[in-house]
Amino acid sequence: MIRENAWTKCDKKKINKVMEFCEEYRQFISQCKTERECAERSIELAKECGYVDLYDVIRKKQTLKAGDKVYASNMGKALVLFNIGTEPIENGMKILGAHIDSPRLDIKQNPLYQDEELVLLDTHYYGGIKKYQWTAIPLALHGVVVLTSGKKINVVIGEDMDDPVVGVSDLLIHLAAEQMDRKASKVVEGEALDILVGSMPMGSGKKKGDKEAGDEKEKSKAYILKLLQKKYGFAEEDFMSAELEAVPAGPARNMGIDNSMIMGYGQDDRVCAYTSLAAMLATENPEKTTVCLLVDKEEIGSVGATGMHSRFFENMVAELIDRLEGYNDLTLRRAMTNSVMLSSDVNAAYDPNYSSVYEKKNSSFFGRGIVFNKFTGSRGKSGSNDANAEYVAYVRAAMEMEGVAYQMAELGKVDAGGGGTIAYILANYGMNVMDCGVAVQNMHAPYEVTSKIDIYETMRGYMAFLK
Repeated sequence: MIRENAWTKCDKKKINKVMEFCEEYRQFISQCKTERECAERSIELAKECGYVDLYDVIRKKQTLKAGDKVYASNMGKALVLFNIGTEPIENGMKILGAHIDSPRLDIKQNPLYQDEELVLLDTHYYGGIKKYQWTAIPLALHGVVVLTSGKKINVVIGEDMDDPVVGVSDLLIHLAAEQMDRKASKVVEGEALDILVGSMPMGSGKKKGDKEAGDEKEKSKAYILKLLQKKYGFAEEDFMSAELEAVPAGPARNMGIDNSMIMGYGQDDRVCAYTSLAAMLATENPEKTTVCLLVDKEEIGSVGATGMHSRFFENMVAELIDRLEGYNDLTLRRAMTNSVMLSSDVNAAYDPNYSSVYEKKNSSFFGRGIVFNKFTGSRGKSGSNDANAEYVAYVRAAMEMEGVAYQMAELGKVDAGGGGTIAYILANYGMNVMDCGVAVQNMHAPYEVTSKIDIYETMRGYMAFLK
């Protein structure tokens, strides 16, 4: 059963719409490379569409009604949006859930050191990566440094074309005989992913005896600290309360001579986050309350206060019920159980270079639209949410009613590996959940690739679901 390539059904007008939407998306992922940046920009877009802060509603003891739009931020790293429908909330909600964290290199809490005249930052990689892919590429530093006074300093180094970049060194091929014999998982060890950030000693270019030359033993490190203090206003000890991430520098790029794809960092899962958000913001006057969940920590098991395992979403639904009709525990339980959800996450796109790990009949392909996964997990569906056939049929009907291009797939061959999403966590409430999203090549590499028509059809698919 072969699904038709969606490009073949596009006239010039639709192609222009695809390109326009995907340019907005490309700008989003170019600007938003951390979960904090994604959450902040998403809130800005929501406010432009009339959403107000749920915490303000609670603080002012205001009531809510059908047609009201509210959002709530979770520590600035995750958020939820509600568009209140005309039906009672206990009848259930329509939920789109994606994650906004991506694999990267996190800067450790005691990171800065000098070895000879070179200055480096020690890192701890985040999420599943092929460590060797992160060497010899330009990296940027994004994040926050929080002082003991409570002042929060935003840091972005390496994105402006006039900015310097940083990076992890690679071993020259001339001396790599032993390295080339290692397993791929050992070619570069985790503790070897330290980032080179400087090499100039303090006092370079100054006359001997100048005060600025200083008496520091580690002059190159001292110079880096001086620059950080001058530009950002923090000292070495402030790394202890910092969250800094090293990510690929520079904007996402249009890809292909035909301009049909996008190459960029963090498309797993910001491509589904952005399309979910866009569909949510375009939805007006729903019957059932619609929800967009953008969460953190999926790449490390959805743990922590900002991950899907936290009680944040449930708590916000409880607060919503309280502002609508007065809190009732049974209403909350019914609202969660009667809801339906699309777990918006990416799938592996078929790659002819690595065809041996794909089973073609059940693979996802560029150009064939939004991808639905009845189940994820690994091998014997371990760790999977396996959607009911009735719910799969319900979602298919929604897609076909709106003429959305879609395909059904699994991640790869049964014993090739596997992966999971946040789907099973929401399914614990008894609601119907199914995974779906955009097909991606190079998943978890520094630069991932997606098809523009798939991005557009995924947004349309999410809108059809919310209807």
